[in-house]
Amino acid sequence: MPLTPYTRPADGQVRLLTKVARMYHERGVRQADIATALNISQAKVSRLLKRAETVGIVRTIVTVAPGVYAELEEQLEDRYGLAEAVVVDVDPDADERELLASLGAGAAAYLEATLSGSDRIGVSSWSQTILAMVDRMRPFTVRGATEVVQLLGGIGAPEAQSHSNRILGELARTLGADPVYVQAPGVVADSAIRDSLLSDPSMQEVTRHWNELTMAIMGIGSIEPSDVLATSGNAFTDDERRSLLEQGAVGDICHRIFRADGSLVRGALDDRIIAITVENLLRIPRRVGIAGGERKLEAIHGALAGDWVTTLVTDLRSAEALAER
Repeated sequence: MPLTPYTRPADGQVRLLTKVARMYHERGVRQADIATALNISQAKVSRLLKRAETVGIVRTIVTVAPGVYAELEEQLEDRYGLAEAVVVDVDPDADERELLASLGAGAAAYLEATLSGSDRIGVSSWSQTILAMVDRMRPFTVRGATEVVQLLGGIGAPEAQSHSNRILGELARTLGADPVYVQAPGVVADSAIRDSLLSDPSMQEVTRHWNELTMAIMGIGSIEPSDVLATSGNAFTDDERRSLLEQGAVGDICHRIFRADGSLVRGALDDRIIAITVENLLRIPRRVGIAGGERKLEAIHGALAGDWVTTLVTDLRSAEALAER
């Protein structure tokens, strides 16, 4: 470790401080062996090493590994009050498929490094980004969570149903967790049908699980639905989307629509959704939002502005754009 300018200790032990510091930091000599070589106690070696740091003989320099954007992540955390930002290195020329793959891999690595084993995790049902994450996770050798619960109705058109089932089922198997499915669609015809379904005992049990979640993993959607959501039967119609845009909508999380400032768009459409309530969602301690790309930028910014997420996983270009706002 190179030496840097320091403030001279008043006790005149500069030579000894330097010698001990070089032996320990540059040559890798153990403290006990330093004590023996210099005929001093190991406790004194420890004190000398601490003093060498205090006076500037030893300084710690963190070298950032390639592909890690620690400074940019800290900017996002400070700018938006996030607990954590995870910036994924994505080729600037990447297409939608490559972007999803990179975001999925980054989110998978984040979860593998941070899950405690005792989490009760809620997950959105129709997110292509979440599916990309699940496909890139390795099975845990010890239990990664106790249960995985759908946050949004997971029943849809047969050709798209496997998407929702894969997200929940494969994530639960990977983590060694118990799956909890929502046996209802995400959007129904009117509020009376929604109320009837929510009063069913099976949905009451799901609501109990929603109340006990410690973590949520969610895609951040734009108003224009993804291909899989559009084919699932759980997307809003063109006329409904036009109405939402007129009300200032920019994105959604679990079909809860929000504006650029993060405020919820309430009304008839919100009353037709079978999903965790906004109040319950925002009470979950750790809320991980995963999204990236220019198409999602306004939606991501709205989610951050409204404190919908506490952790953001996004791509480099989106992170740079968000930091500059």
